[in-house]
Amino acid sequence: MKNCFHCNQPVPGNIHIQLKILNEERDLCCVGCEAVAKAIISSGSESFYQYRTDASETPEFTPEDLPSFISQELALYDNPDVLSDICDPQASNQNNKQTPSSYSISLIIDGITCAACGWLIEKEIKQFQGVTSVNLNLSQHRLYVSWDQALTPLSEIISRIYQIGFKAHPYTADKAQQHLEEEQRLASRRLVLAAFGTMQAMMFALPLYVGDWAGIFEKFETYFRFASLAITTPVVLFSARPFFIAFMRDIKTKHLTMDVPVSIAIGGAYIASVWSTFTNGQEVYFDSVCMFTFFLLIGRFLEARTRVRFGEAGNNLDTLLPRSCTRLDIATGQEAIIPVSQLVVGDTIRILPGTTIPADGTIISGRSSIDESIITGEFIPISKQKGNPVISGSLNIESPFEMQVSALGNNTQLSTVMALLDRAATEKPHIAKVADTVAQYFVAAVLILSATVFTAWYFIDSDKAFWITLSVLVATCPCALSLATPTALTAATGALRKAGVLITRGHVLENITKSRRVIFDKTGTLTLGKLAIERTIILSGKKDEALAIASSLEIHSQHPIASAFKKHLNLDSPMTTQNIVVEPGQGLSGEINGHTYKLGNSEYAKPKQDNATQQPDTGHWILLASENTAIAWFLLSDQIRPMAKASIEKLSQLGLSSEILSGDKSDQVINVATELNVQHYQGGVTPEGKLNYLSSLNDQDMSIMVGDGINDVPVLAKAPISIAIGSASDLAKTHADVILVGNQLQRLPQLITQARRTKTIIKQNLTWALIYNGSVLPLAAFGLLPPWAAAIGMSFSSLVVVFNALRLNNIPKSI
Repeated sequence: MKNCFHCNQPVPGNIHIQLKILNEERDLCCVGCEAVAKAIISSGSESFYQYRTDASETPEFTPEDLPSFISQELALYDNPDVLSDICDPQASNQNNKQTPSSYSISLIIDGITCAACGWLIEKEIKQFQGVTSVNLNLSQHRLYVSWDQALTPLSEIISRIYQIGFKAHPYTADKAQQHLEEEQRLASRRLVLAAFGTMQAMMFALPLYVGDWAGIFEKFETYFRFASLAITTPVVLFSARPFFIAFMRDIKTKHLTMDVPVSIAIGGAYIASVWSTFTNGQEVYFDSVCMFTFFLLIGRFLEARTRVRFGEAGNNLDTLLPRSCTRLDIATGQEAIIPVSQLVVGDTIRILPGTTIPADGTIISGRSSIDESIITGEFIPISKQKGNPVISGSLNIESPFEMQVSALGNNTQLSTVMALLDRAATEKPHIAKVADTVAQYFVAAVLILSATVFTAWYFIDSDKAFWITLSVLVATCPCALSLATPTALTAATGALRKAGVLITRGHVLENITKSRRVIFDKTGTLTLGKLAIERTIILSGKKDEALAIASSLEIHSQHPIASAFKKHLNLDSPMTTQNIVVEPGQGLSGEINGHTYKLGNSEYAKPKQDNATQQPDTGHWILLASENTAIAWFLLSDQIRPMAKASIEKLSQLGLSSEILSGDKSDQVINVATELNVQHYQGGVTPEGKLNYLSSLNDQDMSIMVGDGINDVPVLAKAPISIAIGSASDLAKTHADVILVGNQLQRLPQLITQARRTKTIIKQNLTWALIYNGSVLPLAAFGLLPPWAAAIGMSFSSLVVVFNALRLNNIPKSI
């Protein structure tokens, strides 16, 4: 495998990016490295690559001084071209105070070990002038920053992250996943060494324990002690190294994380055992040091594995688009394979079976089945033909077709989904913030308590004081408390995304459990927003002939009614129509085979000599008639979405009432409410009226608003929980907290169920963590819990929390 010339990380097999550096074509691992390398070359600093000492890892440094080559590289991030490549313009537009120099960026942070680390990073960055928001996703180690480049350069922000003991680089999907996998490989090596050291140290420790009552020669005792020292030293220096690095960082920044008590426990036990070995003291605990490190690393290793899995799920969207495509020259008919980056809106491209669609567009030739499951969560391929839209990231299943590109890059639906995912990750629910705060103060309490225990036991039995204090430090580490909330939230949102439910706000899973009312818009939400022929009454002739005549007339109309007749048009032998006349608001007329026909409301279409054209009953009826004869009545209605009725029934079973609030003034509101068994409904409601109605509701009874149109945007923005269906307008999606990507209303009950399960599991995790820490504390403080048992207990506690959260990976079917 080749390594990236810029960062020296392995280049994934599916990545083929090369750039000429130092007169040779060099392989690069991602577009982020490519952008930075281009900036280095264009700025005349290409010699940077000749004089750098090590591209694989940033060396250690002190907070007061960054190495010059790091400072030079960070300065490149202030280059406008680099900023445009690595920043997210969609996210930056979310700022309340938008300026030309406002940006948002997602950074991957190395060195995070607990919630307190995240608190420290957020606190430091918020102090910069011009920084409008800072949020760290603890489960993914991603930091989201919005700032004004004119007030604080990006290089200063990243430099500060380096100076407080962490490392940061711009997020790209390939780079992030590569980093997670490398982190897991290193964690595996540390864990294997700790496991080997534990086994060997215990083997040498057993004769020492047995020797206390069976007798052992002094020379053998010395040998076993020094052998244990030789085995334990690599474990402390390599396997436990992350704990000590974090400890030094915390001391420098005067901030407490759980690595402080862990490092004191491991380092203290090791140093005490080394002293005892060389001074021929009574006790050594090398086996406890190795065992403690091993069980701690098990928890860290499983956490890293979980983040790799979640990273793969989230990055599937980012890495979905192909690198190249086949562009057609309409004038010459020639084909050319080009990079997707060279496409422009309006280009015509050919999509072969089994290939991924690189851009949004419209099919102009051919037909096929498209798998849109990565976006919508619906695994059944959708039939597409000429005139149908296709979205980037979906997969062509059956036949080749040609499409015209309508959107690229950040303007595609796929990019919109990713931007909304990022927005959701930046927001923390209230319960997560409480857990972070509790964990931070818990560490300080543990250190104070440990000092108290040591003082007390020093006067009771000085020989036991150190080891009992060690047990207290180990047993009460709040690892489980810090993992309780982020692991559950990450698992829940990841599972929902796979099911086609996109959460775009962090508060959704917490607040939606308090909701007791769901308010639906009608048109386009409960219904498909497309008129269809619900019923036909033939007055003269045959049904097929009447439909053929009506379809031949409507094919010339742009009115929404025309869509109801299009599927009845006989494409093989269409009727020839002439002299089409459209009367706005009335209908249209035309000649077919020498006869004049009218299609429209009864007053417009009824024959002059035929008075038997009374409208059958209420509803939207239109009449087809010739000069002298009424031919047929057609009842048009908006079709109710599939599973709408079942979804409302399931919501009722979950304890939520359903209402319809529609701007439609027709009888259709009553018909839909009756068919769906919705008791409370209102029609003819203006956007302002919807806002007033929402304001009149009880604040304690949080309402869920479900809509799709531009007229729903104000009420979606105001509602405690707002949900937009996938076919909604872009403006509605922007203001929604949740998007049902596949237009499937049955996902709404699943969202409610998953939110309630998440709340339950978070409470279980926090309860377990607090009960565990509270119960082991007395045992450790009274000397009833040895250090190795405390290490096992703490790791077991963390594993319980992680595995309990992973139950949220699967969503039970609600309908």
